[in-house]
Amino acid sequence: MSGGRLLLGATPLGRPDDASARLVAALGTADIVAAEDTRRIRSLAQSLGARITGRVVSLYDQNEDKRVPALVEELRAGATVLVVTDAGMPLISDPGYRLVAACVAAGVPLTCLPGPSAVTTALAVSGLPSDRFCFEGFAPRRESARRSWLAALADEQRTCVFFESPRRLAACLTDAAEVLGRDRPAVVCRELTKTHEEIRRGGLGELADWAADGVLGEITVVLAGATPEADVDELVVEVEALVETGLRVKDACKHVAERHPGAPPAREIYDAVLRARG
Repeated sequence: MSGGRLLLGATPLGRPDDASARLVAALGTADIVAAEDTRRIRSLAQSLGARITGRVVSLYDQNEDKRVPALVEELRAGATVLVVTDAGMPLISDPGYRLVAACVAAGVPLTCLPGPSAVTTALAVSGLPSDRFCFEGFAPRRESARRSWLAALADEQRTCVFFESPRRLAACLTDAAEVLGRDRPAVVCRELTKTHEEIRRGGLGELADWAADGVLGEITVVLAGATPEADVDELVVEVEALVETGLRVKDACKHVAERHPGAPPAREIYDAVLRARG
């Protein structure tokens, strides 16, 4: 064989019919299917009417280091290897990174069969700004580490997406409300794309109260970015610059207030201009 290639295949979050046609084709043609759970990928293939003809091997966090050398050798010998995880895109808080890094180092071609991702799906339905965002993986398990992690997000202005276990969700949201403030907007996405999908929006305090009774299912949390605090003195300088171009003071204050997230109301800026003028 020659011309081996690594395929990274995104799998459905819940509904089998969200699988791409390319994933279905790859399941039937790959020489090796490296799956996080071999039983789940066989079940998915059956649901999709795909017949896996290649060898199926497990590839999960605990065995990836041991699997990588043999898989790279298979790839260099010409095999097509398809990597899939239980749901969503490989490598995104799922196995696959070590294999990809080894393939890059060995010069083995690789490509992605794009598809479902809990990260972008949650971001899209959250209603929070999506032009700039960061992904934080799973929230830390231990309370002290979790609170330190949350404190580091206090001034993060990008929307933040992270995963959490349903068993720890209430504790995580309670810590978040205490560290970031009860009113910081957030969205909890439960069982995305599945029959019992639920999207809960509100402040962190409200969501913590809701989760206190217990939550089941796969959880993705979307946290609103911090609103920057505007420097009033700098706003006054900007107002005066606009006034010099011919704008009235009130109009300039309104323009500046609308232009800067976190700026005080135009009336407060107007009062600050008057105080600065003495």
